[in-house]
Amino acid sequence: MAKVGILMGSDSDLPIMSKACDMLRKFGIEYEIKIISAHRMPDIFMDYATNAEERGIEVIIAGAGGAAHLPGMCAALYRLPVIGVPIQTAALGGVDSLYSIVQMPSGIPVATVAINGAANAGILAAKILAVGDKELREKLAAYQKEMRDGVVAKGEKLERLGYEGYMKQSL
Repeated sequence: MAKVGILMGSDSDLPIMSKACDMLRKFGIEYEIKIISAHRMPDIFMDYATNAEERGIEVIIAGAGGAAHLPGMCAALYRLPVIGVPIQTAALGGVDSLYSIVQMPSGIPVATVAINGAANAGILAAKILAVGDKELREKLAAYQKEMRDGVVAKGEKLERLGYEGYMKQSL
């Protein structure tokens, strides 16, 4: 049974939202991914959001660009956590999406990540689910160690090779 629902209003958002899928797979978290437009198919959207919890969805990650109503509407209809991913837009670079998601009215919170930050949305969903899952907390700790070790290795390489050598080898 899926624990995380990943929504987007258009398939053009898929290259960004797939990064959330990648992170959830890394942690062994089940998910479902759907293209549902709150504006173009409100009946299907309403059915999804109002029935998600009974289908086993524990967190929704919703990506949206422009007016970015999808995450906020999910939060208005769904009782559990919603994470909004503002999608970069051509006209305003995603700032419009960010403002639309982050400026929710009191009582309708949406956790919001950076513009195109779907990978962080996947990690945040994992952290939310880890509150009641020790095995998942251990996977998150291993991931943090993996990131730390990667940065330490790069720092050691820079010290060993110096800037010029590092840049030559990294290209």
